[in-house]
Amino acid sequence: MKDGFIKVAAAAVEIKVADVKSNVQRMKEKIMAADALKVNILVLPELCVTGYTCGDLFFSSSLLLKSHEALLELAAFTLGKYPAVVIGLPLTYGGKIYNCAAVLLNGRILGIVPKTMLPNYGEFYEKRHFESASALPRLASYLTEGENIPFGSHLIFRHSRMEDYTFAVEICEDLWAAETSSTGLCKAGAVLIVNPSASDETLGKAEYRRKLVSMTSARLLCGYVYSDADSSESTGDMVFSRHMIIAENGNILAENKPFEESDMTVSEIDMSFLSGERRKNTSFLCEKDAYVSVYFDQEIQETYLTRTIDRNPFVPGDSTVKERAEMILTIQSYGLKKRILHTGAKKLVIGISGGLDSTLALLASLRAMTLAKRPASDIIAVTMPCFGTTQRTRSNAVRLCEGLGVTLREINITNSVLSHFADIGQDPNRFDVTFENGQARERT
Repeated sequence: MKDGFIKVAAAAVEIKVADVKSNVQRMKEKIMAADALKVNILVLPELCVTGYTCGDLFFSSSLLLKSHEALLELAAFTLGKYPAVVIGLPLTYGGKIYNCAAVLLNGRILGIVPKTMLPNYGEFYEKRHFESASALPRLASYLTEGENIPFGSHLIFRHSRMEDYTFAVEICEDLWAAETSSTGLCKAGAVLIVNPSASDETLGKAEYRRKLVSMTSARLLCGYVYSDADSSESTGDMVFSRHMIIAENGNILAENKPFEESDMTVSEIDMSFLSGERRKNTSFLCEKDAYVSVYFDQEIQETYLTRTIDRNPFVPGDSTVKERAEMILTIQSYGLKKRILHTGAKKLVIGISGGLDSTLALLASLRAMTLAKRPASDIIAVTMPCFGTTQRTRSNAVRLCEGLGVTLREINITNSVLSHFADIGQDPNRFDVTFENGQARERT
C-alpha cells in the first residue's frame, strides 16, 4: 500500500446449497487464508452464503433469517483481521428480497450493495426472487444491531488516508449489461471494481467473460476483481467453473481458468498508476452527488508483489514483438508519406551511419516513398565518414543503401572536423567527449 499497490484476491467457496452453517465455515477459512497473505480486499462469489442455485428456497423465511445471522457472524469474525471481505447473500429490505454483496472490515459492515441488473433469460430467472436496486432511494440504509448500514448500488468505499485507494461493487449481470454500474462508479471516483459473480459455463463463454473483464478495466482505467461460483454449485441446468480474473487497465494479472483447481487467485493492483492515468484523461466527468462515499481505515503496510513488472513495457518479450515492430514501422511510414505529399518534396535526404537509428529512418523513408508511389532513387542517403568511422560500419551503410536501391553519396568530413578542433583548441589525439561531439556536430 505504501507504494500505491494493494493486494487483492478472488476465491471460490465450496457450497452446500441452503446450508448456511457449512458455507459460513468455508468462508471463514478463506478469510483466514487471505489474512495470512495480508490481502487488502478478498472477493467471494455471488450469494455464497446460501448458494446461488437455491431457487424458490429464497422465499423461505428461515433461510433469509439465517442469511442475516450469517452476515453478523462473518462481520464479527473479521474483527482483528486485515482484509476487507466482500460476500454475497440474500437480504430482505422493505418487504422485498435483494441479491446483495456486503463489505466487511474489522468487525464492521461497511456497506451493502444490492444487484441492479437481474437476468431473466435462458437459465436465469432472478426476477422471480429478487428486486432490483434501481428502485431504491439514494440514501437507503439497512438497520441491523441498532446501526444504519449504507444500502444501495451507488456506494464508493474510500480509504481515509490514501486518496487513490477507492473501490466499488457491481454484481455479476451488472457487468454484462448495456449500461454497467461500474461506468458511473468509476467516473465518480472508484479506482477498483470488485464483482462477486455466479456466471455459469457454456461453450465459448469463458473467453467472452475474460475479454469483458479485460476491456472494462481498460475502458474505465480501473482494476477489476471477478470472483465466480465454485463447481460445487453445479446442477443439472447450470455448471459453474470458479473462473477467477484479476485485471488492471486491460491486462489480465492473474486468472484461475475454468475448472482449474485453486484455493485463491491473488495479485496486486497499482492504484497510484491508475489514478495517474485518469488525471491525464478528461472523460471521467459525472454528477458525483449521485454517489455516497463510505470511509474506512485499514493499516498501511508494505505490499509484497507477486505480479510481474515488465522492465521493458513497450517491447514485448514474446512472439508479438515482430507484430509490434511492424506496426511501429507502418505508423512512421504513413506519417512521413503524408508529409511528403503535403510539402511536395522532390527528394528525401538521410544521413546514414550504419547504426540502428539511421537504418530505421531509411527503412521508414523507403516504405513511405513506396506508399507515395515514388522510386527508391528519390531517397538520397549521405554517409559522412571521419576518423571515428570503422570500416565495418561504413561497409554496412554502403551495402544497405545499395541493396535498397537508394541514391548514395559520400562526404568525408575529416578535414572539416580537424578545422573545427583547431578553432576550439581540441587535441585530435585526445579521445574525450569533445572528440566524439565534434564529429556529431559536423554531421548535423
